[in-house]
Amino acid sequence: MAAATLAQPPQSQAVKADPRLIVALDLPSAGEARAMVEALGETVSFYKVGLELFAGGEGMILARELKAAGKQVFLDWKLHDIGTTVQRAAAVLAQSGGDFLTVHGEPQVMASAVRGRGASSLKILAVTVLTSLSDDDLVEVGYHETARALVERRIHQAIAAGCDGVVASPHEAELARRLGGPGFLVVTPGVRPDWSAKNDQARAATPRDALTSGASHIVVGRPITAANDPAEAARRIAAEIA
Repeated sequence: MAAATLAQPPQSQAVKADPRLIVALDLPSAGEARAMVEALGETVSFYKVGLELFAGGEGMILARELKAAGKQVFLDWKLHDIGTTVQRAAAVLAQSGGDFLTVHGEPQVMASAVRGRGASSLKILAVTVLTSLSDDDLVEVGYHETARALVERRIHQAIAAGCDGVVASPHEAELARRLGGPGFLVVTPGVRPDWSAKNDQARAATPRDALTSGASHIVVGRPITAANDPAEAARRIAAEIA
């Protein structure tokens, strides 16, 4: 029996979603992700597909289905390897039609990804510091600087490497906007409305605060995908950022 695919909207159908809101499809299976997309309908136009779905084998299939259905797609691969491998992987992913691709914010990795995407429209985003990490966590890893200082260094390196933007917590969104300028993409995970739990996000903020601070896009997962009514949760967040 063939796997279910996403329905494609009529060409005349108006997009009602706020494209600054990216919903993280951090779900156990592609089937559950497809059901979530169907439940959200027109309330969301941008989705993040991450490692859990890629590991399940259907992540890239789902990403292509989302593009065919008129959605934007954030490929959250967080590539991190030697330069040649990253360059080749980025070249393959550039052919998928995805909109955003993440790589870890190390100079060799970032520059290789930029070379790999070539003339495609794929935007390369450098992951600065994971939003689950606190200053104490960084000390344990071996860094001798605060999260903010490390984010600042990596923003400078991302700009020098030719990246289109960074992934940073809402607490560093203003810094990224100031250093990167008006056209720089600042994508902030760790966004939690006042009415939701913070979960494992150490440096979280509300959707409105993130955008006011300088974010171009916010990534929201469980406050929407774990809600009793995901579409209503998405509408509440869209209303807040509007």
